[in-house]
Amino acid sequence: MLRVGIIGTGGIADAHINGYLAFPDDCEIVALADVVAGKAARKAEAFELTAAAFDDPLAMIASGLVDLVSIATPPSTHAALAIAALDAGIDVLVEKPMAPSLEECDAMLAAQERSGRVLSVVAQNRFRDDLATLKDVVDSGLLGSISHVRVDSAWWRGLPYYDLWWRGTWEKEGGGCTLNHAIHHIDLLLWLLGSPTEITAMLANAQHDNAEVEDLSVAVFRYDRGLAQLTSSVVHHGQEQAIVIQGANARVSQPFSVVAERARADGFPEQGGDPEVVARIDALVAARTPLAHLGHEGQIGDLLGAIRDGRPPIAGGQDGRNAVEVVTAIYKAGVERQFVSLPIGASDPYYRAGQLVANAPRFFEKKASLIEAAS
Repeated sequence: MLRVGIIGTGGIADAHINGYLAFPDDCEIVALADVVAGKAARKAEAFELTAAAFDDPLAMIASGLVDLVSIATPPSTHAALAIAALDAGIDVLVEKPMAPSLEECDAMLAAQERSGRVLSVVAQNRFRDDLATLKDVVDSGLLGSISHVRVDSAWWRGLPYYDLWWRGTWEKEGGGCTLNHAIHHIDLLLWLLGSPTEITAMLANAQHDNAEVEDLSVAVFRYDRGLAQLTSSVVHHGQEQAIVIQGANARVSQPFSVVAERARADGFPEQGGDPEVVARIDALVAARTPLAHLGHEGQIGDLLGAIRDGRPPIAGGQDGRNAVEVVTAIYKAGVERQFVSLPIGASDPYYRAGQLVANAPRFFEKKASLIEAAS
C-alpha cells in the first residue's frame, strides 16, 4: 500500500485526489501540503480525507509519511520540489509542464537517476480512448508516410484568468498558452510522430492586456519530408481542439474521422475515394480494447503499476523533457525570429533557467495578483 502525498491543493489537485481514490487497494492519501496556510487542511476536509495537512511542502517531504507525491504547484516550483522528493527516496508525479527550462528538467532527471525512484510527468491525454485510437492508426502504418499534421490547441480564457498570482508572468508561470496549455498537444504530437528536426514560430498577445505572456502562438515543425503546424491559443471561442494527420494513403483526425483519396488516371481524386483503405482503418479501430481508466486516473493507475512492477511509466520524465524542449524551441524561434534546430544543446542560452525570463517580450503589464482564483 503506497502512502501518497499531494503538494499543491488548487483546482488541478482534485484530479489527482480522485485518481488515487480510484485505486484504494494500491494506495492511500495520507498527507496534503500547500504554502497557503490552512489550504491543505481545507482540501482534506472537502474530500473527507484522514490526512495530515502541511503548510510547508518540504516539511511533508521530510516527514517520512509518504512514498509517492503528486506535485500540483505553479511550474516555477516543480524542479525544486521534485528534486527534494526524489532525493528523499520518494517517487514523483509532477504536473505539466515538467519545468520552465531544459536545465531544470535535466536536474530533475539527474535526481531520478541518482535516487533510483520513478519520475512521471502528467500527460493525461495519452489516457483517452480517442487519442489512443489515433496512435494505434499511426503506428499501424496504414496511413503511409506522413505529409502534414495540423494541431489546434484552441482554448479561451477571459481577462480574470491572469489575475491569479502566479499566472501571466514569465518568471512564475514560465510562459503563456504554449507552455501551459499546448504542452498537452505537444506531448501528443511527440507521442504520435516523435521529435521534429526544426521549428519556427511567431508569438502574440492578442486579447489579454493584463499579462506579460503570449496568449497566441503559431509554430511550424519539420518532419523528414513533411510538416506539422501547431496553434496554441487562449483566444479561440468555442475551444474546438483538433489533430488532423495527413498520410500518403489517408487522413485520420481527432475528433475521429477517416478519409482516403484514390487517384484517377490524370491524378485528380476519384469520386468515392478509396473505400478499401478506409475499411482497413475502421477495422483496426473496431478491434481496439477500450482503456480501463481515463485521464489522470489512467495515468495514476499506470504509475502505480510501474512502481509495483519495476517498469518505466507510460509518461516518464524524458517524455516531459521532450515536450519542454519543443516549447523552448518555439519560444526561442518566436523571440529571436529564427529557425531552431533540435535537439537543443546545453550550450544554447535558451537551455538555461532564466534565459527566457530575461529575453522574452513583456506584451503587457500584469495588473492584479490574487492569492485565490475568483470562483
